[in-house]
Amino acid sequence: MQRGINRRTFVQHSALASAGAAWGLSALAAPARTRGAEPPATTPTAAPAADMPCGKIGDLEISRLLLGGNLLSHYTHSRDLKYVYALAKQYNTDAKILDTLAVAEEHGINTVVVHNVPSVLGLLQEHRRRGGKMQWITCTFHALAGGDLSRFNREVQELVDAGTDALYISGVEADSTCGFRHDISAANSAERSHERNLDLLGRAFALAKAHGLPTGLGAHRLGPIQDCEEAGLGVDFYLKTLHHHNYPTAGLHYDSSFCPQPEEVVKFMQTVQKPWIAFKVMAAGAIPPKDAFEFAFAGGADFILAGMFDFEIAEDARLLREVFANMAVRQRPLHA
Repeated sequence: MQRGINRRTFVQHSALASAGAAWGLSALAAPARTRGAEPPATTPTAAPAADMPCGKIGDLEISRLLLGGNLLSHYTHSRDLKYVYALAKQYNTDAKILDTLAVAEEHGINTVVVHNVPSVLGLLQEHRRRGGKMQWITCTFHALAGGDLSRFNREVQELVDAGTDALYISGVEADSTCGFRHDISAANSAERSHERNLDLLGRAFALAKAHGLPTGLGAHRLGPIQDCEEAGLGVDFYLKTLHHHNYPTAGLHYDSSFCPQPEEVVKFMQTVQKPWIAFKVMAAGAIPPKDAFEFAFAGGADFILAGMFDFEIAEDARLLREVFANMAVRQRPLHA
């Protein structure tokens, strides 16, 4: 996770924006079949897509599992293992990203969440040109973290023109505007360090919502959601981090924890009657998917956002369907 308002991805953005858009989706190789064996009687990818549970945000029907965009833009949380950034970039080529989008749709994932990264948006547009139906929920590249409302408005227009289906104010923007600027992994990350600027946040939200699309707010701390609910900003949906701290590096305080006070989050969100997308549920890979999904749904999340490489999608989608089908009675009813 990025530190304060100077996220590491600010540095990466210029490189990402100039990344080439060399299209060319490689064909998926058919698995070898034993000589003389009969072909399978059923189509293996039909059932997973049909069985994926969905909910609604506005008029959008959204799969309960959403594809996270960080890995697609080559950003990956990795504690202090610096080589992982280069590794993710080497693996997720343009062709591999297009493969990933196709595989996600095969398994019923119909929505991706991503920042305004031109190279990735170009690939999403190419996916649509090839017949893909993936929906986009997008946000600006943290313009409000620096208080730049004009840049925010310009980027929102870019996202709308590109074809986004929904908009949201990013977690970094909401955190910063509401006065939360300590590192998200720090022990004091839940404490306000600056005065909040709800006027700026409200004006930004009004500009985004004027486009008539579902418009949400992201947050890594609980405070921005409490502020928005108190101010009555008319947020359509929330993206909020949610994970427990029962993993070895939770207290490392370095790119290792993304949800301060999860118990307080679960308790407050019971009072919020708007769709909630939980993200960072696996604490950037520290928590196994099944454990993470169970905790997020039990805690009240309506949807789960997960960063996934292509080879992880089938199993994560299967686990999501299993966990959602077997979900015990929740204290917070589904709001989507």
